[in-house]
Amino acid sequence: MDLIIVSGLSGSGKSVALQSLEDIGYYCVDNLPSVMLPEFERCFLVHAPGDEHGIACAAVSIDSRNHRFLGGLGDTLDRSGLEAGACRILFLDAEEQKLVQRYSETRRKHPLTDDSTPLMEGIQRERVMLRPLQERADKVIDTTDTTPHELRAMVRDFAGGSSAGGPLLLFESFGFKYGSPREADFIFDVRCLPNPHWEESLRNRTGRDPDVRRFLENQPMVVEMTEEIYGFLLKWLPGFDSENRSYITVAVGCTGGQHRSVYICEQLARRFHDREFNAQVRHRQLNEQESGHREVPPASRT
Repeated sequence: MDLIIVSGLSGSGKSVALQSLEDIGYYCVDNLPSVMLPEFERCFLVHAPGDEHGIACAAVSIDSRNHRFLGGLGDTLDRSGLEAGACRILFLDAEEQKLVQRYSETRRKHPLTDDSTPLMEGIQRERVMLRPLQERADKVIDTTDTTPHELRAMVRDFAGGSSAGGPLLLFESFGFKYGSPREADFIFDVRCLPNPHWEESLRNRTGRDPDVRRFLENQPMVVEMTEEIYGFLLKWLPGFDSENRSYITVAVGCTGGQHRSVYICEQLARRFHDREFNAQVRHRQLNEQESGHREVPPASRT
């Protein structure tokens, strides 16, 4: 059984997150009053997936739209099965100026504003109000610079983390020229490594291409860097077990996110998968190219 609580600031993308979970088979309830969470959880746990009314996985959103019920949110969460690992919390955040911009574009009303309360004050009040959920979150995603397509992929990855015994270990490649991932737990910079971009036959290919892999495998610096990162993570990841983390993001960046970071993420994910870690890979810039959100120019340095 899998229960996910989706929360976060208004305008941060909770609707996109909940729709993404519904698309992959979650039974979703939007805007559940927090006081009803323990009862919802009991009903969910009583009916096993094999029962006539059983639900294998569910997700609920709890946010400031029901702000009248949020006063005892911390106590409500403590009374629920969170400590026993019965459910996970996904919290969406964003910079306040970005939230103001989104509200200006959509012209929607913030749930905590009125004629006497400006938008920025409402956002700040909401942040304080939802702090108990954010502090207990298994995963916090900052959506300031995240597209809906990227957010859907992150939510699907988070949901997939419930199927294995340990935490989901996500290796994410990216290009520093587009900014580093805000949600990463570790960030490794591999821009010092030999760059396939300067080989004309490899310039327009990616780190998943066999010829690019052969080029990088024959570079001693690349081999050494991969081993160093692998050894570091192998030593320190067990320390997260005591925090009951369900999701750990390891980001590897080169200049454009096309060659070196892609190759190293693939290598690390394979090696940790071989050690029976729940490892997944996400290539931020390659995903954007495939979805049409933002393309890396063929002649750009990677």
